[in-house]
Amino acid sequence: MDLKLMLTTFGMIFLAELGDKTQLATMAFAAEGRSRLAVFIGSAGALVLTSLLGVVFGASIAKLIPPNYVKGGAGVLFVLLGLWMLFSPGGK
Repeated sequence: MDLKLMLTTFGMIFLAELGDKTQLATMAFAAEGRSRLAVFIGSAGALVLTSLLGVVFGASIAKLIPPNYVKGGAGVLFVLLGLWMLFSPGGK
């Protein structure tokens, strides 16, 4: 295992997630005062699963599409998801 790559990935993802919509959504669910343990388990599980999907699909896509297109597509998707979270009623 490449320890340097692992630590670099950890550091970048950790810094990217601070104040990100994922953390803010988790804070919002925890603030509702229901089971904080359920919120933690749900958000941690979701982050692990999305990371797994990112690695699997990223490796597959890299064989077909140049990395700069993948980065651009990821940026567009990030903006679209942010807008969706901002304007969706959230079930209330």
